[in-house]
Amino acid sequence: MIYIILLLMGGVAAYLAYKIVLKKIYIWFPSYIVWTWKNTRALAAARPPVHIMFMVADHFEPGPNTEIVKEWVSQYPVTVQRHRDADDKPPRHSWFYPSERAAERLDHFRLLSKLTAEGFGEIELHLHHHDDTEETLRQKLQDAKKFYNRMGALITTDGKTTFGFIHGNWALDNSVIINNQNCCGVNNELNILNEEGCYADFTFPAVHTSAQPKKINSIYYAKDDISKPKSYNSGIDVSAGKSDPMDALMLIQGPLTIHFERPLQMIPSIESGGVEWKRPPAMHRVDQWVKANIHVQGQPDWIFIKVHTHGAVAGSMNIFLKGEMEKIYSYLESKYNDGKNYCLHYVTARETYNIVKAAESGLSGNPNLYRDYLLKPYRNTLKGFRKDPD
Repeated sequence: MIYIILLLMGGVAAYLAYKIVLKKIYIWFPSYIVWTWKNTRALAAARPPVHIMFMVADHFEPGPNTEIVKEWVSQYPVTVQRHRDADDKPPRHSWFYPSERAAERLDHFRLLSKLTAEGFGEIELHLHHHDDTEETLRQKLQDAKKFYNRMGALITTDGKTTFGFIHGNWALDNSVIINNQNCCGVNNELNILNEEGCYADFTFPAVHTSAQPKKINSIYYAKDDISKPKSYNSGIDVSAGKSDPMDALMLIQGPLTIHFERPLQMIPSIESGGVEWKRPPAMHRVDQWVKANIHVQGQPDWIFIKVHTHGAVAGSMNIFLKGEMEKIYSYLESKYNDGKNYCLHYVTARETYNIVKAAESGLSGNPNLYRDYLLKPYRNTLKGFRKDPD
């Protein structure tokens, strides 16, 4: 009998080792052990009510399919109409729209602007590119900004051009090669993004890819080392009362935890904040997002949850438009919005950044006051914004 047990244990160990290598868990697991120890103390430091900022980063890639965008415009308001946070705001979406085809899709921007003008979210920048140089990447970003600005996106009501960013294929700062094709090409991408007006990157986590940084469950600044890729692998935590470092890009990560989802589960699950048809939302997942405890150092009372999705993919779209995500909103609003222990705030990417910067400045209290702290709303969030430029 003992030999059978040892054989089973050996098999499990071999399987785990295989998964650790295949899924690239070795990149971040040592950091996870350290984070687990530190997080216990950080959770104890929070003073109720803890304010929870909940954000959805949508890698929104509809291609030429306008019907997908129309369905979002018609169904999203209906789906979220009965849900409100502590500030009487509905669930707010951040559509990171791919810039490489944006100029061909004026209709998509006009449609999405209906949602932004009604307070349901904001449009941000997503970019797939490969084998670029500094010059070609800058040109792509500048062309994208000009087009998005024409449509009232990425330009604030006081005229500032700025954007949140998600890298296609997760390949920020030259970190991914697929089929001998470099899914970026530029080692100084962090510097370029910073100089072109990016306020923060929202790409990670990207578990199971070489792009995943060893730093996890963090809001931090990364300084570029142009001699090598993946300069964001480590960085300086955003901290209350400390100024941001010069020439560094802020990264706002989503949750990354390991846990057992059910009794007698032999192999633990990895929670990385993806809300997809392959990984539908569930209440126990929400609890993991909260336990990830992503916050500005020195301000443990404000927790940031960034989940991600591909909302133009049929299965994932149905999660948000056919009621499944409604259960999650209801759970958030019942468990994490009682006003005594927790207060819930549905936020966009821009609002998330503003509240982070407010915490960095040493501000406290109700984060709702700081949704527009530094970066004002985009022009196409205003009712009556002209959606048909010349």
